[in-house]
Amino acid sequence: MKTILPLAFVTALTTFSPGTAEAADTRCYEMRIYYAAPGKLDALNSRFRDHTCKLFEKHGMVNIGYWLPLTNTDNKLVYLLAYPSREAREKSWKAFGADPDWQSAYKASEKDGKLVTKADSIFLAATDFSPAISPSAATEARVFELRTYTASPGNLENLLARFRNHTLALFAKHGMTNFGYWTPTEKKNGAGEKLMYMLTHKSPEAAAASFKAFRADPDWIAARKASEEKAGGSLTVQDGVKSELLVPTDYSPTK
Repeated sequence: MKTILPLAFVTALTTFSPGTAEAADTRCYEMRIYYAAPGKLDALNSRFRDHTCKLFEKHGMVNIGYWLPLTNTDNKLVYLLAYPSREAREKSWKAFGADPDWQSAYKASEKDGKLVTKADSIFLAATDFSPAISPSAATEARVFELRTYTASPGNLENLLARFRNHTLALFAKHGMTNFGYWTPTEKKNGAGEKLMYMLTHKSPEAAAASFKAFRADPDWIAARKASEEKAGGSLTVQDGVKSELLVPTDYSPTK
């Protein structure tokens, strides 16, 4: 006898079939921050524009985006790369460093002195609630905001839950675009205590207006109150929220 399954059950099987769920992002991300020598930021950007970005791609790295702080008193360049894994990252950088084209470009660019005085690197993993992270160019200019939260002791998971269940949707409600969310993977860079994320805004003024409306939203006030009552206090340490507005470089795949 042929069994006829109820339509609702068939629909559920189709909806939750293993192949239909979005795969988790297991890539290794790396945020790199370069501090250019005085008067050398333009030359550093030229080296990335003309050589480095192409050579990164040649050696299996994905250029996500390149940004400069809106107020760049420290001559910073911030960029984000993605790799299939940490092991793949090490292989790519080894091949990149040995590439004759890179060695030639590096030597030529530094004939009048070093371009970079300091370089920082933060290895990151995407959170389970992060939007899909990929290079994207908007039709209109936009401003990016890099925000770093340092969780109070034992409260990173509570902080992540608040973002997962409330904050992202409320950001979108108030005109902010969620670009990507990460946690550092190395203890020296805050693994187990930090959340880093990027938002996009139409302008610095729009960013200020959006956050003003977000902070006054009764749904946010209620979510924050409930999360802090559950944790027994603030989910971040004092002065544990840092923000920096960034603008994409002309050669950034993400604009």
